[in-house]
Amino acid sequence: MTSTSTPPGLARFNALEEHAAFAALHEACTATAWAGRLLAARPYATPEDLYAASDAAMAELTAADLQEAMAGHPPIGRPEPGETASAREQSGMAGASEELKAEMLELNLAYQEKFGHVFLICATGRTGEQMRDAVKERLGNSPEQEREIVRTELGRINRIRLARLVEEDA
Repeated sequence: MTSTSTPPGLARFNALEEHAAFAALHEACTATAWAGRLLAARPYATPEDLYAASDAAMAELTAADLQEAMAGHPPIGRPEPGETASAREQSGMAGASEELKAEMLELNLAYQEKFGHVFLICATGRTGEQMRDAVKERLGNSPEQEREIVRTELGRINRIRLARLVEEDA
């Protein structure tokens, strides 16, 4: 027998006071407009409804909103101390050689110089080499192309982080 009730983690998120729900969303994505849109649409019946709301909010973010979101992400290979989400997502860089880490640092700096923000990629499940190859390829993009790729990558990251939020048992 299948239950149609809201999963416990999602029910808990729906029941949070607004400031606590905002804080939880802000941990997933630092774009205030994105978090505000998701808060306004609560409660969610299913995780899929939450993910769809996230995708819709992501599509509406302005360039300034995207900048705000990217500011919450450390460079690949250098997660902030104590910042577990990025460290977990970037685990493909954890075992990388010193040469690869040095190459990523150079590529991150070149990317940041060209586009004015950190290189953003949904790093979950990717190796250090795959991330290096992606930044090399994306350095050839125009700022407009890159902004839309960043929007897509950010949407993927947000879905992973939202899933972690609503699938927690306690």
